[in-house]
Amino acid sequence: MTVEYERVTFERLGHASIRIETEDGLVVYVDPWSEVLEGEPGDGDVVFVTHDDFDHYDPEAIEAVGGTDATVAAYEAIDTDDLDEVVDLPLEGDTTVDGIDVQTVPASNDPDGEHVDDEGDPFHADGEVIGLLLTIADVTVFVPSDTDFLAHHESVSADVFVPPIGGHYTMDRHEAADFARSVDPDLVLPVHYDTFEAIETDAEAFADDLESEGIRVELF
Repeated sequence: MTVEYERVTFERLGHASIRIETEDGLVVYVDPWSEVLEGEPGDGDVVFVTHDDFDHYDPEAIEAVGGTDATVAAYEAIDTDDLDEVVDLPLEGDTTVDGIDVQTVPASNDPDGEHVDDEGDPFHADGEVIGLLLTIADVTVFVPSDTDFLAHHESVSADVFVPPIGGHYTMDRHEAADFARSVDPDLVLPVHYDTFEAIETDAEAFADDLESEGIRVELF
């Protein structure tokens, strides 16, 4: 299923993998994962990678979605030796990748929160993950990646918000709804849920909660 917003089309390939296309034919992928891809589309102009978890950094998937001259832009903390050439993205800062304005935003789990492993360590520690605020065809798209809703996120606003909602490794649907209210987008496209048991959630309830407040949600 695809969802259109102004001059941009969004498609959730599965899990946290998304494809974005402008009416001018620019194709962007974020965190492609082989497990949810169908074939080797090879149409990507730019591929973004937010962190090194296997379901987000997958060199085979990057090769499968990327066109011949695709640009790969990945968080600089990822070991990208499996790839030929990569644009490094900082933990926090502003850059431009093939004409796309990119603001990187730190992402992590609160060490004092619920999203920690059996040893009490956060699944995503500070400095391990970035979120992406992309400006594509004059549309701002915020992909926070695997994170909790943190204090510094309160300054972020965007037209389109793509939050994880599955819980366990990331914020759950309730925290994601609070995050969405803060971002105040025109459109919310949830990801990172129902792929496996630990992140099963009621996506319809998430959508209903926000839509009752006038925030458009599409389960794409």
